[in-house]
Amino acid sequence: MSQMTPNDEYDIYGGPGPDGGPDEGETYAGDPAVSEDGSYLTPDAPRHAAPEPEPEEQVMPVPRDKRFGRLRSGSSGRPRGRLAKRGKSSGTAMPVERETPIVGRYLRQGQMLVYDSELDDVDYTDSEDLPEVRDYLPVRFRRYGRSGLGGGLLYALFVISVSVILACFAWMCAVDVLALNKDLVSSPVTILPYEPTGDMPTTVTTKNADGEEVEVEIKVDIDQAAEALKNAGIIEYKWLFKLFAQFSHANIKMDPGTYDLDTSLDYRALVTKMQFGSGAQEITKITFPEGFSLEQIFTLLEQQYIAKKEDLYEACANYEYDLDFLADLPYGDPERLEGYLFPDTYEFYQSEGASNAIRRFLRNFNNRFTDEMRDKAAARGLTIREVLTMASLIEKEAGATPGEREKIASVIYNRISAGMPLGLDSTINYIKGTSTFDLTQDDLKIDSPYNTYLYTGLPPGPICNPGLDSIKAVLDPDSTGYYYWYSVDGVTYFFATNEEQLAFAHDHPV
Repeated sequence: MSQMTPNDEYDIYGGPGPDGGPDEGETYAGDPAVSEDGSYLTPDAPRHAAPEPEPEEQVMPVPRDKRFGRLRSGSSGRPRGRLAKRGKSSGTAMPVERETPIVGRYLRQGQMLVYDSELDDVDYTDSEDLPEVRDYLPVRFRRYGRSGLGGGLLYALFVISVSVILACFAWMCAVDVLALNKDLVSSPVTILPYEPTGDMPTTVTTKNADGEEVEVEIKVDIDQAAEALKNAGIIEYKWLFKLFAQFSHANIKMDPGTYDLDTSLDYRALVTKMQFGSGAQEITKITFPEGFSLEQIFTLLEQQYIAKKEDLYEACANYEYDLDFLADLPYGDPERLEGYLFPDTYEFYQSEGASNAIRRFLRNFNNRFTDEMRDKAAARGLTIREVLTMASLIEKEAGATPGEREKIASVIYNRISAGMPLGLDSTINYIKGTSTFDLTQDDLKIDSPYNTYLYTGLPPGPICNPGLDSIKAVLDPDSTGYYYWYSVDGVTYFFATNEEQLAFAHDHPV
């Protein structure tokens, strides 16, 4: 019977006697587990030193790197093979030493601890092929992880606890993403445009419907959107919404603006609702008076968070609008749409965008300037732009007196027919960007095609956006012999000659 060491990599061959010690009647000199008197030694008991051999017969230690085979004891307990020969030649038994004691185990004469890997190439049928015995026994112990029933229960409790925690976390995330069992909360949420700074990207690469990679402009700031939704009580976890937005490309799908949202919307529905024209976007109503210039209109649009002024000018200059009355207008000049933004009350979405906002004005003008008006303009030999230019002059010069606009229109027609400069202060104010009528002689000498004191005929384009009454006055003017007018306290008086105008002005100083 073989006894095994705690380490499975080692084998001990041979076995104890019936009483757990050596075979009956057998003791061996030099056995480290048997004392000189034949008693067994425990690992902690002191050992009697073996008699030192004669110098010429001393057995030198076998180097560590030598390989040793599996040795067995015979029925008499004596070693076989080279061990037997070596024992005979030396006249002494080979000492069996070990660096670490084997607790509770006994090694008999002829027993060894060896690596199984050392036995692969040994021919055990040939005693001459058996390797030499080594003078020490490398012993290692394997720790058995036997934790018992308590350890198993502790491990099961740990697994169950982790599973419960993960399940609760997954449920909380699902409740927020899918809008499950939420208390109904409704609130307006404002999403701001994306404003890159430093090296931040302005576009993102994505695939279109054909599977081609395209560069798409980033519209909104996802961090700000998640913060706004969290503050409004629409979502619970900002990090989770930003993670969803990253995978759904929400930063290029969502549009800036103010939206009416509630907690019944899941993440996907929130992204869909926060898009232009979705129906959840709040509407801002703005009224633009007659006579507002592009600068004034764009300033008001920017103040109401509809679009940025610089974007509005860019859209005026270079955006292509599919309207026939703009076909002859050259691109590149933002002033080309002056006069075409029809003054009215409009409803805009928050952060609607420059081109969409301008399109609202242009479509309204296209509807208001009827086919009948177009025919009347053609009958007078006027283009739509010339009609708007003349109407803008009337809009800036006229007051609130009924019938006044038609008389001013007649003066403009009369002066143009006579080849006279129009001499209107409103055109000087347009050049200067002011609205005062307290002009100096130097102002009247400004070299500009809009200076109607220096140049005859109409200026190059409208100086404001006229209303419908001024446009109708151009198309249906009064027939008069007036060439001059003079306004006092909001009332305009008309004259045929300059002398009449100067005499009236002398009697009615402003």
